[in-house]
Amino acid sequence: MKRTKIKNKLNVWMYLAIGYLAVVIAGSILLVLPFASTTGSTYYVDALFTSFSAACVTGLVTVTTATHWTLYGKIVILLLIQLGGLGFMTFISILLLAIKRNLGQYERRAVLQTVGGDNLSGVKRLVRRIILGTLIFEFIGAGILCIRLIPDYGVANGIWYALFHAVSAFCNAGFDILGEVSFARYATDPLVSLTLCALIIVGGIGFCIWGDVLECKFNFKKYQFYTKVIIIVNSALLFVSTWLYLLFERNNPSYAGYNFGQKLLCSFFNATTARTAGFFTTDPATLSSSGSLLTIILMFIGGSSGSTAGGIKVGTITVIVMGMISAFRGKRDINMGKRRIDMQLLGRALAIFAAYLFLILTATVVICAIEPETGDTFRRALFESASALGTVGLSMGFTATISTGTKVVLMLLMYMGRAGVFTLAYALSRKRETPQVRYPADSFFIG
Repeated sequence: MKRTKIKNKLNVWMYLAIGYLAVVIAGSILLVLPFASTTGSTYYVDALFTSFSAACVTGLVTVTTATHWTLYGKIVILLLIQLGGLGFMTFISILLLAIKRNLGQYERRAVLQTVGGDNLSGVKRLVRRIILGTLIFEFIGAGILCIRLIPDYGVANGIWYALFHAVSAFCNAGFDILGEVSFARYATDPLVSLTLCALIIVGGIGFCIWGDVLECKFNFKKYQFYTKVIIIVNSALLFVSTWLYLLFERNNPSYAGYNFGQKLLCSFFNATTARTAGFFTTDPATLSSSGSLLTIILMFIGGSSGSTAGGIKVGTITVIVMGMISAFRGKRDINMGKRRIDMQLLGRALAIFAAYLFLILTATVVICAIEPETGDTFRRALFESASALGTVGLSMGFTATISTGTKVVLMLLMYMGRAGVFTLAYALSRKRETPQVRYPADSFFIG
């Protein structure tokens, strides 16, 4: 009875927002313990930052993951990544199903808000599919990575590294335990690079899209409209950004001595990881100005709704672009193929776009005011802010040197990026009835 009363006071979005925060706090307590670090002590703000980054599947770090944390600390980080990637409510649903309890309507609505979907009756099946699919992809990815990592690091370390990075890649987290150079050692290795890219793409495509693809037995013509759009737009973004990276970074010092195929592989990896994964084979600090801006744009867009990825999402940018084209053509409706998109959806998409842009610019201004002025403070602050809000994890080496104030700013951005701007907005707003009387419309000029 008491549990029901609490639920009545908390709306679904508040439930999700508090849930993510509870996971972060619990993780920080586990990481601040003496045996979690190799030095025997960790400042709480660094433990909290790491917990935020792991639970929000970001990958930004203030201490080097490979050397600062013990095996225990790395396992805690791995569990936080897995929990953050699956989503708080998915994990709660797993526990309820494990103890043979049925999911109530409240839990079903919360799960749908976490992973996407619109069918309350199919939530239990969706949760099972998410768990099974996640384990299958992660273990296949780990198995392939073992082919390269076991010869390089030995059996025990090779298996551990393969499992950790497969989970981190699938959850789009970007945490690595290879050191400060991430996967630069494997920049020209197709086996490692393409395996990580595949895990990142599958994890960032969206849980519900998996279901549609499987149910239609990979027959593109039978896919739902949303699935078709997301697959096409994702493919287009990967293709275009790969060739742009190749164009912008052809003279990058990191590409020195590479042939065309190797440069193309590195460019494809950059195009994939910038969409919220956080691994790198090309040091972000060495990117050209155009390459840095392209990375920020990709981090801003992110992956698909209901996935392990962050950003404003592919669906959001698609609706905005199509709405812009319709407005320029003087059309009243947004038409995509033989389907029409509700204009209210465009308003919501623009609100998300504006909110993310406002948060990134505001955070950049605050960070520039906090940190000592250097020649590239603005560029690094903007890059780091976009990386935090987009839950990407790519860094120009700025995060390791920042002050406590900047750490707080980035933690807030990571939390908002993972929980979702609309989730937090709805959690903080009071429920209001739609008024029956509307104010008269008046002239207003824009553009």
